[in-house]
Amino acid sequence: MSTAAAVHVQLEDPSDFRPEHKDKTDFRDFRIHTVPERVIKVYTAMHKNQTYAFVKEKMSTWCKFDHAQMTMMEALDMLSAFIDECDPDVDVPNAVHAYQTAEGIRKAHPDKEWLQVAGLIHDVGKIMAIWGEPQWCVVGDTFPVGCAPSKHIVFDAQFFNDNPDTNDPKLSSKLGVYTENCGLENVLMSWGHDEYLYRVLKANTCHLPDEAMYAVRFHSFYPWHMSGDYMYLCNNKDLEMLPWVNEFNKFDLYTKCPDMPDIDTLREYYSKLVDKYVPGKLKW
Repeated sequence: MSTAAAVHVQLEDPSDFRPEHKDKTDFRDFRIHTVPERVIKVYTAMHKNQTYAFVKEKMSTWCKFDHAQMTMMEALDMLSAFIDECDPDVDVPNAVHAYQTAEGIRKAHPDKEWLQVAGLIHDVGKIMAIWGEPQWCVVGDTFPVGCAPSKHIVFDAQFFNDNPDTNDPKLSSKLGVYTENCGLENVLMSWGHDEYLYRVLKANTCHLPDEAMYAVRFHSFYPWHMSGDYMYLCNNKDLEMLPWVNEFNKFDLYTKCPDMPDIDTLREYYSKLVDKYVPGKLKW
């Protein structure tokens, strides 16, 4: 059951919290002639290798939660030097981006602690890369596997030509292995940090509301929340949660900038919040 109230957007324009020197249209520029080569490399491997069978294998491996036991803040600290190779908008460590996102949310929604926590922890699943996973199955935009890819996936889905699932009539059809309006809870998403952290939260003590859990799991599902694709897989709850995913993503996207937050000063505030919503040591 959802515990959060309806969305009340306090910032009418994301320019209130995005860097003044960067226009909204400058974010998420994936034109192949302008994007860095590192970004193309990640998405080429991702779209080739993220098959239905591959995701099932990764689910089996990572959802044993036998890689470590540590608090959420300890996990976040592990990203203090991690750089996301597929993000064209930022080249600061992911831990810095975490505090930027959380602080943007706190400014706009000072009364929604749970949303601030979601902003702080949303990328913590990227610790998989620190533990040895290649970035193409950790970072980047996500999409359902087991059905045809949307044309609005990054690079117009052109890199899927080498994906074996495109040669399977079932896995390459519109619905694939799913039924219409089955609900995203029943859809297998491409493997990455979103899905991993969502599964970690589900497997441990977590007091975040459904709205926060949707933000964690689907903040990189841009074909859905930005382009309106895959609506035929959604049920009523998915549609109810979609405005919250969109609200969250304004801060995930538009707070990216070179300015460094004072993490040492902010740590005490966020440590208390995290301990309230995701307490103790977690199994990872």
